[in-house]
Amino acid sequence: MNSIKSLALLGLLLTPLAQADELPAAIKAVEGRGAKVVGSFDAPGGLKGYAARYNGQGLALYLTADGEHVLIGTLLDAKGEDLTKEPLERLVYQPLGQEMWQQLQDSTWIADGDDKAPRVVYMFSDPNCPYCNMFWRQARPWVEAGRVQVRHVMVGMLRPDSPGKAAALLAASDQRKALGEHESAGRESTLKPLGKIPEKITEQLNANMELMDEMGASATPAIYYLDDAGRLQQQNGAPRPDMLETIMGSAKP
Repeated sequence: MNSIKSLALLGLLLTPLAQADELPAAIKAVEGRGAKVVGSFDAPGGLKGYAARYNGQGLALYLTADGEHVLIGTLLDAKGEDLTKEPLERLVYQPLGQEMWQQLQDSTWIADGDDKAPRVVYMFSDPNCPYCNMFWRQARPWVEAGRVQVRHVMVGMLRPDSPGKAAALLAASDQRKALGEHESAGRESTLKPLGKIPEKITEQLNANMELMDEMGASATPAIYYLDDAGRLQQQNGAPRPDMLETIMGSAKP
């Protein structure tokens, strides 16, 4: 979800979401195809705008003046300005980002770094993922300086023994120490997978995998952080060096 500049000068006035039974039939028809209307806004040219979620993405619906037809997509003015970004950011992406961040907080994770660190970064992490290990190493300056806590949302998906290894980390008496030893060893790690995974840990790993899928991630590491405006951002894979300060903070310690 990219940062969106304010388009207040364009005169889009957001209004509360109409009750479901008040939605026009044409808008209900779009909902019938899987979209969820979450808000409405005024639009130019006699159109009425509706913001919807569809497969985790924002969708702008424009009801025509006769109330019988719907246009779906991006609306531009005579200057080529996009009139769709601002209402979708306000009505879809900001609330959705807040929900996702809360879901990450409520998931099962292992902390790497100081609990009082001013910045938190989440990552879906597989014990057999070399790029997860790369990001772990990239994060050392920030983590060791107490600036960032990286929370590893454990999953087991890459190899047959990944669930067992993830379970071993979650079952460790000192999860942080076990994670640190495993990641610092890299390819030389001696982490042994659990032969029999306790039911509770199986449920935790399954829930983490479901959350990963819901958040649109298909590979590890999938990294989530809040930008300077407090909006949720996603980084797929170990970041390039020039992206590290964007994720970890404005200035390297």
